[in-house]
Amino acid sequence: MKVKKLKGYVLPSFIALLLMVAFGIAMLFKSSMTEAVFSDDNDYKYTTKSIFRNYIPTNAVEVTISKPITVDDITIYKNYYNKDANDEERKNSIIYYENVYMQNSGIDYSYNQEFDVVSILDGTVINVGEDEMLGKFVEIRHSNDMISLYQSLGAINVKKDDEVSRGDVIAKSGKSKLYKDIENGLHFELSYKGSYVNPNDYFMKKVQDL
Repeated sequence: MKVKKLKGYVLPSFIALLLMVAFGIAMLFKSSMTEAVFSDDNDYKYTTKSIFRNYIPTNAVEVTISKPITVDDITIYKNYYNKDANDEERKNSIIYYENVYMQNSGIDYSYNQEFDVVSILDGTVINVGEDEMLGKFVEIRHSNDMISLYQSLGAINVKKDDEVSRGDVIAKSGKSKLYKDIENGLHFELSYKGSYVNPNDYFMKKVQDL
């Protein structure tokens, strides 16, 4: 059987072809790595569009909803009215004002001295004012369809459109006509997706779990 030998120029040509292909791939890769992310700003070439196309989202830092107060031994003067609670709990959640009985739509705190009132989450102050019955108030909108309302306040530290962070002191405790026997109090209400909810069901709950 006769074995054919390759001509002398075939092998070098094949190797040269492989080198050209490898060089072409390397140049293409380099070009994609230096492609600007923003078409209108060619000065930024330290990242690639492919990073944004192929990124794997990671979980954000877990945030819990804090209470609007920082005092541990504070008294809950009136709790949120829960129709499913027992008779005694429902009775203690009824507000009596000027011969009118009302179901409490929030939580009323009372303390023996002035205390700080803090924001339960990051948010934007959407209203600051004074109500004839409930006194000075601050209303904050949060990014998770939640609005927190702080009433019966004393000195207020924020104004409308201010950005606040979770735990920021937004006001001091105060008083209102609703509870004339409370000198240092807070009436707190929480709205979620347009409805008043029991704040106790949301305190210390992770925002991601709502």
